[in-house]
Amino acid sequence: MTPIVRIEHVEKTYELDDNVKFTALNNVSLTLHKGEFSALIGPSGSGKSTLMHIIGLLDKPTTGKIFINEKDTAHLSDNEISTLRNEYVGFVFQQFNLINKLTVVENIILPTVYARKKLAYDPIKKAHEIMEQFGILEKARSYPNRISGGQQQRVAIARSLIMEPSLILADEPTGNLDTKTGNDIIQLLKKLNEKEKITVLIVTHEHDVAEKTRRKIHIVDGEIVSS
Repeated sequence: MTPIVRIEHVEKTYELDDNVKFTALNNVSLTLHKGEFSALIGPSGSGKSTLMHIIGLLDKPTTGKIFINEKDTAHLSDNEISTLRNEYVGFVFQQFNLINKLTVVENIILPTVYARKKLAYDPIKKAHEIMEQFGILEKARSYPNRISGGQQQRVAIARSLIMEPSLILADEPTGNLDTKTGNDIIQLLKKLNEKEKITVLIVTHEHDVAEKTRRKIHIVDGEIVSS
């Protein structure tokens, strides 16, 4: 299997008031392979969101190595990391993180505005294709605060796909949804994994969500206890 993300002996420490240090991640090593459909599961405060941010290049470890496609990110500039994150990783958040002043289609194509490479496709046309696939095409000109939570999450997933990423990181993607809609969102991510071969990592504290994936990575007190 081809590793797309590999982290080695990662530690993340925060300095709190009075020079007190808090270790969010302790000696974490993990490999994600191409085409995996996995869950990173742990209780609140276990370090799972910190680990997701490091895997997604949103944050840097205090110590340790991060490899993307076997490329050591320690040798990349901030601009190079930003470009890699934009082109390689798609993010889906619990709070959707949509911009209410932009229409649905404008939200979806937003990552392409920051693209530093010439795209081989028309972003608007691609956005319409994804919306049709997700059953939200009729909402293209609507605003996020005018559609349902399930539709907003579909928009967020569509946005995560617009740059054709190799990896989707979904942080508690069902947290603000009812049970049925949450199940629909997990099935949508699973379908993307199976059909498009996109690697998906779902960050969750819900065991029933984790059970729907093929690999469960358990984190407790900043350490991977099983994977």
